[in-house]
Amino acid sequence: MPEDNEGQTVDAADDSGVAVLSRAARRVKADAALVAAVDVARAAAVEEAGTASAVGDHLGSQGEEERVVTHAFACLLPGYRGWRWTITLARAPRARLATVSEVTLLPGDDALLPPTWLPWADRLAPGDLQPGVVVPRIVDDPRLEPGFEATGDEDVDQTAFWELGLGRPRVLSREGREEAAQRWYDGSHGPHDPHAEQAAAQCLSCGFFVPMAGALRGMFGVCANEWSPSDGQVVSLDHGCGAHSELDVDRRPDHVDAPVLDELGYVDVELASEGA
Repeated sequence: MPEDNEGQTVDAADDSGVAVLSRAARRVKADAALVAAVDVARAAAVEEAGTASAVGDHLGSQGEEERVVTHAFACLLPGYRGWRWTITLARAPRARLATVSEVTLLPGDDALLPPTWLPWADRLAPGDLQPGVVVPRIVDDPRLEPGFEATGDEDVDQTAFWELGLGRPRVLSREGREEAAQRWYDGSHGPHDPHAEQAAAQCLSCGFFVPMAGALRGMFGVCANEWSPSDGQVVSLDHGCGAHSELDVDRRPDHVDAPVLDELGYVDVELASEGA
């Protein structure tokens, strides 16, 4: 007599030691009648596609379960390269007629697929912000850390207001400062910009350089020269441009000598006749 768990495998045991059984996987033999029903599957694909020209060659069939087979046809719709029509057929016991269970359009291994969808908040990138657009708040932003509350000491609070961000819920963290400093330094207002590389002097010695307050004052400031391409923007101490306050150019003399008239030489000139 076969045991009750014949054809099953023991996957594990529960806390009480009782064996937990699961049915062993067995290979499904494709139903011959359903495998031969290629025309039925193609007709279903054409009906779903709306035109016979969208259904290509038969790519094969696969047994899913007992008396259940799925057929695949190439998809010829424009823009659907590598996709395939999949039609699942089923047959009742002792019945010869195949019925259509499902028609779907699925991508193959080399199918042309759209990029992975990202939420709007994750798609935003620096430079995308437009007037009227609000960037979603990042709750656990590693670039920020909690701010500080007032202590009641006017001198301490005044210093903290500028240095530590008193009155703001969050201020720049060390990671946020380092990230911003590296981005600014590597950008167009750092030492590697063409203006800076060709400048005869750096912003550090320019009278229009306004040092920043806070932890970044040792590396950056703001340009206040309207003639500079960096006016109103953060610049590094070793940035530079041609509008430096202490640079000058060779100037032309204010007095220009009178032209010299050569009275000794002459030039032959052909005069046109009066009748011409």
